[in-house]
Amino acid sequence: MHMDSSAFIGWASSCSIQRGYINMVDTTMLYNGVNKAAYGSYLYASGPADGLVVSLGDHGTALLTFDIAIVNKMGPDFAIFENSFGDSFLELAFVEVSSDSSRFVRFPSVSLTSETFQVETFDTIDATKINNLAGKYRLNYGTPFDLNDIIDSTGIDLSNITQIRIIDVGGCIKNTFTTFDSQGHKINDPFPTPFDTGGFDLDAVGVIHNIAESVSAQSPLNTIRIYPNPVTDKLNIISPVSTGIKLKINDISGKSVITTEITGKEMVDLSQLVPGIYFAICILKDGTSITRKIIKL
Repeated sequence: MHMDSSAFIGWASSCSIQRGYINMVDTTMLYNGVNKAAYGSYLYASGPADGLVVSLGDHGTALLTFDIAIVNKMGPDFAIFENSFGDSFLELAFVEVSSDSSRFVRFPSVSLTSETFQVETFDTIDATKINNLAGKYRLNYGTPFDLNDIIDSTGIDLSNITQIRIIDVGGCIKNTFTTFDSQGHKINDPFPTPFDTGGFDLDAVGVIHNIAESVSAQSPLNTIRIYPNPVTDKLNIISPVSTGIKLKINDISGKSVITTEITGKEMVDLSQLVPGIYFAICILKDGTSITRKIIKL
């Protein structure tokens, strides 16, 4: 699913990560003096897909939360974005969901890549042999997941999914280090990736169905354009309606640094802001809102 699809009605609101090693077989291996993945910020995984990623490393994890709970409806309910630059260099991850922050249920994954020969650092794999593992598709295209695939699981409320956990598969087929799909196959993906960018590179998690579906395909919030991003000085914001939308620019601490009203088309001056990550929050009169991550250069 492309990142600009109108099917997306929301995005993860926050993310925490636990980095994995750049080479789990030899944890003394260093890249720029560090033995774990280090590329990107956990902040990059919240908000819409934009190509900015955080690298998890071998067996690294990301835990994402959502302001409005995801719900099981017809078809895919959310999609996960990675940054593969082609259709076959794929770094994969398990996907788990929770409705109570305690019990997590893993999607039943399938990996039919050969178990005989290790997929090496820059080798490729066939995406048609992969199912229910994040990272199946290239940059800007999310891998969709349907909660109906775990409908028979116990101890989870599929009408109230509040957290998604993403776990890098590792990809090594040596018996001591391998991970397995739901059918008992070894999961084989590029290994080792002994760089700061090693492991699964998480861009975003897009929501397709949630409880409120307050930002629907019919909502004016869904078609607001905010550009350029990254931005140096002037941020353009185009709204399909001429009144009734409040704009707040917040810094990463949550402090509002700019507040204004959007009247069709606005040019917001960000030149006085220090470079960094900000969040543009557009709010309707009824209180519904959408948040976009902004990179100020």
